[in-house]
Amino acid sequence: MMKKILAASLALGVAAPALSAELVVYTSRADNLLKPIVAAYEKRTGNTIKLVSGTAGPLMERMKAEGRNSPADVLITVDGGNLWQASQMGLLRPVNSATLKKNIPAHLRDPKNEWFGLSVRARTIFYNTNKVKPSELSTYADLANPKWKGRLCLRTSANVYNQSLVATMIANQGAAKATQVVKGWVNNLAVAPFANDTAMLEAIGAGRCDVGIANTYYYGRLMEKQPNLPIGIVFADQKGKGTHVNVSGAGVAKYSKQPAEAQKFIEWLSSSEAQNLFADLNNEYPANAGVLPDPRVAKWGKFKQDVINVSVAGRNQRQAVMLMRRAGFR
Repeated sequence: MMKKILAASLALGVAAPALSAELVVYTSRADNLLKPIVAAYEKRTGNTIKLVSGTAGPLMERMKAEGRNSPADVLITVDGGNLWQASQMGLLRPVNSATLKKNIPAHLRDPKNEWFGLSVRARTIFYNTNKVKPSELSTYADLANPKWKGRLCLRTSANVYNQSLVATMIANQGAAKATQVVKGWVNNLAVAPFANDTAMLEAIGAGRCDVGIANTYYYGRLMEKQPNLPIGIVFADQKGKGTHVNVSGAGVAKYSKQPAEAQKFIEWLSSSEAQNLFADLNNEYPANAGVLPDPRVAKWGKFKQDVINVSVAGRNQRQAVMLMRRAGFR
């Protein structure tokens, strides 16, 4: 992996322009995932990038409070729900970019072109290979079936990834069906919901539960450290809408002092020369459909994505939170 990053960085080492500018990037994505990418871009362009890191909510509130005085040029964060919220808060500006429209599929970008997905994560089904056959698994809704009673593990409903999954279920199936499914999940829980996906996957590997739902990159990280864990992956809803996907993405800050340069940076992040750097470091899928995933990710198999626009995760988020609360999903 590091060899790939170094090779890409060297390959990008073309002559820098005479003038340079500092871009300020507000980001909730971990520094260790962005610094190699930033280094490659700086080497390519001669520009410098300053990362201002924090969790999504406080970072967006900071941008809102700063208003026109905000130094932010770019916002990078995770989950369509957060990106949608940033747009609703008036933190981003529309970007008319033929490059971004070409590189990023319509369902992975804001309908108003205020933000663009740059890497994709699937939230799908995982199982204990000693206890479950993959042929027994099919859909998110099937996990509400009584046959899984006392066998299901989930992450807490306070997490935005579960909120986005349920928000998308509401859009696809309606609130009544989504409520039925979530109630079934709660009835089937083996233990109380976990604080994070990694702990939940570890519980599956340890046999505390047989099945669960998690983001693919958590699985990739865990299996790199503990490759002998008896955990398998099944992509959900392949005969229906497809597996729920979400993104990490970026937008140009509304009050950026150099929006043209900010746009160029995001366009580069969507390009083939940068997509693997952006996705591979976190075991994610490139958002650019013309770029192949890292072999470690590709070995999980190809799958059909749910192509509903990921912004629905934000539009239905409040309804999803209320639905889960009423269903007893904590």
